[in-house]
Amino acid sequence: MKNRINIVILAIITVFVSCSEKIKKEEKFVRPVKYQKVGFLGGEKKRTFSGTAKTDKIIDLSFRNSGIITLFHIKLGQKVTKGELLATLDNVNSRLSYEQSLTQQNSAASQMNTAKLNLNRVRSLYEKGSASLSDFEAAKNSYKTAQESYESAKRGVALQLEQIKFGYIYAPESGVIAAVHSEIDENVTPGQKIATLNAGTAMEISLGLPESVINGVQSNMNVEVNFTSIPNKSFSAKVTEVAPAVDANTATYPVRLIISNPSDEIKSGMAANVTFDFGDRTVNRKQLVVPTHAVGEDSNGRFVFIIENKDNITKVKKQKVVIGNLTVDGFEIKSGLSYGQKIATAGLQTLLDGQEVKLQ
Repeated sequence: MKNRINIVILAIITVFVSCSEKIKKEEKFVRPVKYQKVGFLGGEKKRTFSGTAKTDKIIDLSFRNSGIITLFHIKLGQKVTKGELLATLDNVNSRLSYEQSLTQQNSAASQMNTAKLNLNRVRSLYEKGSASLSDFEAAKNSYKTAQESYESAKRGVALQLEQIKFGYIYAPESGVIAAVHSEIDENVTPGQKIATLNAGTAMEISLGLPESVINGVQSNMNVEVNFTSIPNKSFSAKVTEVAPAVDANTATYPVRLIISNPSDEIKSGMAANVTFDFGDRTVNRKQLVVPTHAVGEDSNGRFVFIIENKDNITKVKKQKVVIGNLTVDGFEIKSGLSYGQKIATAGLQTLLDGQEVKLQ
């Protein structure tokens, strides 16, 4: 009886162990990898780059004077029309300066009138022989000086009046308020941005392109634009500007596009994917090329991971390569690869030589 119980227990343990091994086998993780076939230079005709959408005319609104905001008719998303009053300042200093300039103008006018009366009196005496020529010339010079002082004072009044006008903001164009940076009763300085106005009617895309492709981009070139926030829709666009010099901050060449079929769904600041078609490039059947992100580097030099399939098992093999120039399509391959071989194009830092994978 005891032996029979031991046999039953042994059988249960055997079944449990075999089931555990089966579960472990079922839980085996196989790393998915993205891949690409090794091709010839010029074979990849389309390239996609990231950009940002914005209206073609963005105006930063600011005062040209300093003071406290006393009127502020600006709200986020507000539609405004050209010439509409949006904000004003108290303009205390400017008004005081204007009043002082008026006082100076009145004083200059009084002095000019006095000098004119004196000139007329001396002229009359000179014509009668009762005044000398020097007296007459002195009276003329005095009047001329007073006249110039008056004209200068008039210009001062006009300038101070302009200063008062600098305390008002009128909408320079019709559009939509895209950002608000100030509030009523806030003390602002000249040039301080208080709001941003989207006044453009067209939508443009700004992006930077590397030197490897910039020579393939021309003005009026047609491209395709997609937005991750607007799924299942694509838009056509045309290249309007290609910078002749690199941007020192991004090490890329700035390019601008105008969307040909804009939509209200496209908002300023949205991330865009811009696809360029370099289909007119000829294919070099002698020069192999691989994407730059498919090439890694370690202490032994440059390498790629070749994807091999044997006995229905897919594995990666670390393969040393010798690269050439960086081209539009990627690195030229001088040795180490053959046309049509499959190589991993992502996650090179986490792959191991001989690791089992599955293609994605």
